[in-house]
Amino acid sequence: MGDSGRGCDYHGGCRPGRQEGSALNARTHHSQAAPSPGLFQAFDSVRPRLALVERFISDQLDAGPAAVREAGAYVFEGGGKRIRPAILLLVGRMLGYDGDRDVRYGGVVEMIHTATLVHDDIIDHATLRRGRATANNRWGNQLTVLLGDWLYTRSMELALDVGDVDVMRVLSRATIQMIEGEILGLRLKGRSDVSRDEYLEISRRKTAELFAAACSIPALFAPELSRFRAPLDEFGRNLGTCFQIVDDLLDLTASQQRLGKPVFSDLREGTLTLPFILLLPRLERAERAMIEQVMADGTFNGASPEQLRELLDRHDVLAEVRAVAHEYGRRAVGALDALPAAPERDLLAAAPSLLIDRDY
Repeated sequence: MGDSGRGCDYHGGCRPGRQEGSALNARTHHSQAAPSPGLFQAFDSVRPRLALVERFISDQLDAGPAAVREAGAYVFEGGGKRIRPAILLLVGRMLGYDGDRDVRYGGVVEMIHTATLVHDDIIDHATLRRGRATANNRWGNQLTVLLGDWLYTRSMELALDVGDVDVMRVLSRATIQMIEGEILGLRLKGRSDVSRDEYLEISRRKTAELFAAACSIPALFAPELSRFRAPLDEFGRNLGTCFQIVDDLLDLTASQQRLGKPVFSDLREGTLTLPFILLLPRLERAERAMIEQVMADGTFNGASPEQLRELLDRHDVLAEVRAVAHEYGRRAVGALDALPAAPERDLLAAAPSLLIDRDY
């Protein structure tokens, strides 16, 4: 890893003597939501470099047009757990990487992830994310679509700026998979016959592929690291699937205050997630009709959240879904056996349990 007292401007190389703790733009530092305690502690060893990731993202926004600076700063100030860049940084440390590309690509991965959130909010007509008005709610769909496009395109340009064609291939493939996952999800929106396999395929594309990219990119930093690319890819893909399953569980179990958006959002947007995919075949016709009515009109006029939770509890579906998340977590941990023994590997091995135990 690079010296913790060294900072980088990412345009002309590294500047000696800059303290990483001061690298965070103040507006981001004060507004970023902290992860849950377990995740927060797991990221402690890379927190100084996460600060550099924040600075890197801020620098990219500051170099853009005024509208990008304003709307982009607002979106990133909304917080987020920064799980993807943190994992990328942990993998870099585990592999013994001692440069600055981990910071660059931590920022790039977070920019791509944020672009997907911005576009998802438009598609879902969302008005609230992380407890604040969404960008499309504040600036309208036109500017917000362009903001997402700018973030995507700038991310790819950042890989080309340093000639990382192999990294760009990984990022572009992940981005295409994410877009295709969104298209598949739109095709199934409003349908109550979505299968488990279809759900998992959409989850893989929309979420897990970017996790896989974040984990495997450090293996491209030096030729001798390439042998770790396949297990890192497998780790990230399984971890990302675990993350998505838990995220869908939290939509049903967390409070709106913790979640930062209305509960049962997926169902009210016409999207069936794994808990309801498993539940629906076990219900009587009238019970199924209640859920389908929520999907159709986006309100709780036909059934209350309490009634829906009672159905989920009666059929023990949430525990079953949690067991699926644990299985993907076990697959992720198993992939780590092919990686070098290091404290960072232990932190990565703990990541699935920390994700499953999080409360938002």
